[in-house]
Amino acid sequence: MSERVTVKLEDGVADVRLSRPDKMNALDPAMFEALIETGRALARESAVRAVVLSGEGRGFSSGLDFMSFLAMGSGGDRPTGSLLQREEGRIANFAQSAAWVWNEVPQPVIAAVHGVAYGGGLQIALGADIRIVAPDAKLSVMEIKWGLVPDMSGTQTLRHLVRLDVAKELTFTGRVVSGEEAVAIGLATRTAAEPHAAAMEMAREIAGKSPEAIRGGKRLLNGAWVGSPADGLALEAELQTAILGRPNQLEAVAANMEKRAPRFRDPS
Repeated sequence: MSERVTVKLEDGVADVRLSRPDKMNALDPAMFEALIETGRALARESAVRAVVLSGEGRGFSSGLDFMSFLAMGSGGDRPTGSLLQREEGRIANFAQSAAWVWNEVPQPVIAAVHGVAYGGGLQIALGADIRIVAPDAKLSVMEIKWGLVPDMSGTQTLRHLVRLDVAKELTFTGRVVSGEEAVAIGLATRTAAEPHAAAMEMAREIAGKSPEAIRGGKRLLNGAWVGSPADGLALEAELQTAILGRPNQLEAVAANMEKRAPRFRDPS
């Protein structure tokens, strides 16, 4: 992994941290690359049962590091060119992938947000399945400040979290909301005085469940939320058929009947 992102794996939980604290974890090219590389590597790791995504230092992420991209464009090229490149066979471009990759990771991803999550930093947090935020955290769809629109997959995640009029207000004004307001409007899941500790506790709980059922639940809910009722019902049946009678499902039943902690295997 790049020095921009650190990963510590323990007991099935990947503790992933944006690690550029001197710049409030601002997103430069190396940070984009590290986030994408890390997400894709974790997606292939069967031993990972849950992921906690947070930022080192005083905040989650202050958003795009404009100076680093302007420096890239000093030779006459558009500094945003590399951000808009799309890999063959993928729906997201380079910039979008840094946030969208957490939606694609099969394991649950919990974002622990403290300090600020502005612009691209917020969009990365929105790519997670769950957001635990400090009550005094500051979140903003800040692109309008720079005369831009959200372009790191935020439109595809924000629309499932808040009402359309709220999404428009946040996008048109760029106003900063607190962690408490973020929960009230649906932007975050819940608050905690120590978001990282709370996220790790939840991740450890998830890691103790049957991994096939957890992964299947994420895939099912992500698919059902945007698909038709017919597609959702078909996906329910498909996933349940694949899980039913497998060793981990049988272990869940046995552990409950015997009133003991389950001993689940890593998914194949």
